[in-house]
Amino acid sequence: MLPIRDTIRSRSLPVVNWLLIILNLLVFLFEVSLSPSRLESFINTWGLSPAAVNPLNPLTWAPYITHMFLHGGWYHFLSNMWILFIFGDNVEDRLGSIRYLLFYLLGGIAAGMAQGLLSAEPQAVSIGASGAIAAVMGAYFLFFPRAKIITLIPIWIIPWFVQVPALLFLGIWFVSQLFSGVLSLSTTSGAALGGIAWWAHIGGFIFGLVMAKIFSIGRPEQRWYPDQYYPY
Repeated sequence: MLPIRDTIRSRSLPVVNWLLIILNLLVFLFEVSLSPSRLESFINTWGLSPAAVNPLNPLTWAPYITHMFLHGGWYHFLSNMWILFIFGDNVEDRLGSIRYLLFYLLGGIAAGMAQGLLSAEPQAVSIGASGAIAAVMGAYFLFFPRAKIITLIPIWIIPWFVQVPALLFLGIWFVSQLFSGVLSLSTTSGAALGGIAWWAHIGGFIFGLVMAKIFSIGRPEQRWYPDQYYPY
């Protein structure tokens, strides 16, 4: 299933969400400008290898932030930014820009910690925004249960567009990540560049579910009426 867009209009300009997308783009363009050897060195320096983090040395903590702005290829980058584009604007709208930025960064950190604790290969280098984006998806799941996701389901060569309830779409996504994460515990696939950091996705999503309401304390309660939904 390929999400195309959601059915809720943003009430405000998602400044932080766009800045995050732009920053990821700039970093990725820098990555593709590097030679293979320099890229490998860059990834090893700024990607997250939980086993290399020393709790007593704050200088080793930086990859918990920097890893979420690195990507392993065009598909990795574009798929992450597309999901952030679809779900991030509404979560920023609900939390406010400053809280959203803090929520996003802490979600990425929590995702990195979950990957380090539960991965079969904590020494592997993890990169990508998907953990932080999973936190955004968890918040969306909580804040916008009435939303629909316009989804492309290809049947052979025929495109089929359907409205999938956000609860169902994100619920299926989370269950698939959890299944894959549990399965990975019995393998040595790890979370290196060629693998997938399942536990980062799971940890980020749970962080979003648990922390979204806390981050929204003091924000005006918004009700989403039918006229705030896009027509299908």
